[in-house]
Amino acid sequence: MNVRQGCAALVTGLLLASAAQAECYADYKAKQDSPLRLHYGVIALPDNACSKGAAAGVIAPRLAQHGWTLLNVVSIFGPEGLAERKASAGAYYLSF
Repeated sequence: MNVRQGCAALVTGLLLASAAQAECYADYKAKQDSPLRLHYGVIALPDNACSKGAAAGVIAPRLAQHGWTLLNVVSIFGPEGLAERKASAGAYYLSF
């Protein structure tokens, strides 16, 4: 491997690492009326929605398509937080 190939490999590796680190998720609470139903869920977000305010703008329309109303975004986290939330989210784990 020459210097140019080594630099290209390094840049590619850094870009892939940045993309992996940019993964973000949110946990949220939502409701349906008549009859009242509540759920806690986990959802994947695009890189440009990794704050509570931006996440709400992404999550609310996704939920609304299925008759749910977003109550609040609980938190924003990376892939390291997925496993601990999976059981609590149940059927609403990465489903929207």
